[in-house]
Amino acid sequence: MQPAKTTNFIYGRHPIFDAIESGAQLDKVFLQLGTRGDLEKEVRRLCGIHDIPLQYVPKERLHKMVGGNHQGLVAHISIIPYYRLEDVVPGIYEKGEIPILLLLDRVTDVRNFGAIARSAEVCGAHALVVPRTESALITADAIKTSAGALTRINVCREKSLVTAIEFLQNSGIQVFASDLKAEPYLFDLDLSVPVAMVVGAEDEGVHPSLLSRSDQRFRIPQQGGTDSLNVSVAAGIMLYEVLRQRH
Repeated sequence: MQPAKTTNFIYGRHPIFDAIESGAQLDKVFLQLGTRGDLEKEVRRLCGIHDIPLQYVPKERLHKMVGGNHQGLVAHISIIPYYRLEDVVPGIYEKGEIPILLLLDRVTDVRNFGAIARSAEVCGAHALVVPRTESALITADAIKTSAGALTRINVCREKSLVTAIEFLQNSGIQVFASDLKAEPYLFDLDLSVPVAMVVGAEDEGVHPSLLSRSDQRFRIPQQGGTDSLNVSVAAGIMLYEVLRQRH
């Protein structure tokens, strides 16, 4: 097996199976599109048991990731540990702090992800919450863009953001979702209470299933002719407004 182009990738069947079974934290496993038979079944089984995202991709993408003889299977090793909301939220209350969390719905751009993490850490957010699938890989570029913030803030990876929202609401945390069609402005909200802010994908915004479950939708005032703010800029504005109201 030749050296991978990026040290955070491992490839080949035996190295990946060994990593999974040894408990290594993996961001995602990539399986060559069209793979069938025992290999595909075993990969699905292991990823299911260990709650690891699995994505089917063309052979060409695997070549770009690592080159060499990948045997149709590549995995990305997590640079940071992932946490669960059910473990993080009680700890916030136990410290006597008012929760601030940020939910990232389908934010897949690595640099946007890093920039959001930087703003979140600076503004005192307790955690970023991301879905198992359709989320940016936390790579060295993400760490660099975050100015190291991703090593200092909790990142919770949840199977479903819908379920995550329900858990937060049951924990006394109000969920606010960014929506260009909403009437109230961000600055009209009371953000002194425990809050979780939801930001969405660049091209689509927050998914309707999350908007419908939020406690309140809001919009950031805009005056120019551009459709919307960059998601990392929008997230920074939201977080700073929470910080402003609390201080």
